[in-house]
Amino acid sequence: MTTIRTITFDCADVMVVGRFWETLLGWTLGSEPDGSDAWLENPGGGPNLLFQRVPDPKQVKNRAHLDLGPTERTRDQEVERLLAAGATVVGDHRNSDGTGWVVMADPEGNEFCVERSDAERGA
Repeated sequence: MTTIRTITFDCADVMVVGRFWETLLGWTLGSEPDGSDAWLENPGGGPNLLFQRVPDPKQVKNRAHLDLGPTERTRDQEVERLLAAGATVVGDHRNSDGTGWVVMADPEGNEFCVERSDAERGA
């Protein structure tokens, strides 16, 4: 058996991407003094996020991504909050009956999905 300790993002600017995810998750951002790495430690004990500086720009769609479920707002409210924080919409898969999700990207183009909240799923 193995556990996932860290999910790592390659970045040109670890602080820009790290601050975006700090805003998204509400976790506290830490960083190396030389700016090579930044991280968010999961206060719930789950996987942490690591942002490591690399010289290569992102060139293709992510092969893996995070699916996020808002806990304090609806999916649509969360999408608006993340747009204001610097995210972009890559694909809108919301349906007229309220189901679906939105594919978004952080400031360096790393994709993630915003799904309905648990409250919306239960309704």
